[in-house]
Amino acid sequence: MEDQNVPNSESDIRRTLKRLSGQQVALVLQPGNVWVIENAVEDNEQTDAALKTAYMRGWVKPIENAVPKGKLTTDGALPSGNPFQGVGPLWQLTEGGWTVVNRTHWWALFAILISVLSFTVSVGSLLLTLYWRHQ
Repeated sequence: MEDQNVPNSESDIRRTLKRLSGQQVALVLQPGNVWVIENAVEDNEQTDAALKTAYMRGWVKPIENAVPKGKLTTDGALPSGNPFQGVGPLWQLTEGGWTVVNRTHWWALFAILISVLSFTVSVGSLLLTLYWRHQ
């Protein structure tokens, strides 16, 4: 039986990358220079597996490891006491990751295909013109 916590499709990984692209630093807490990330990717087994798969493919890279992590309470407030429940990496999209998010890879391949076809037609036209002139 398949584990439901592990991403089972490319679309799960792309969805995680899309959510990662929406993250931004809302404020920096002092002391300690702690970043508060807005629209942060949920920290669970599914996103962890998706981010590690994306890391293997060169789509993301850790900016820094051992970053303090915590969650807000259900009403959106900081928890009382220590707000951090653990540490983990902070991820950044690479150029390849942005290509996946924006799906520009297929546009680039399409542009190359059109260029090759245009070049072929041009060379064919030139060869036909030269052939008919010499006849």
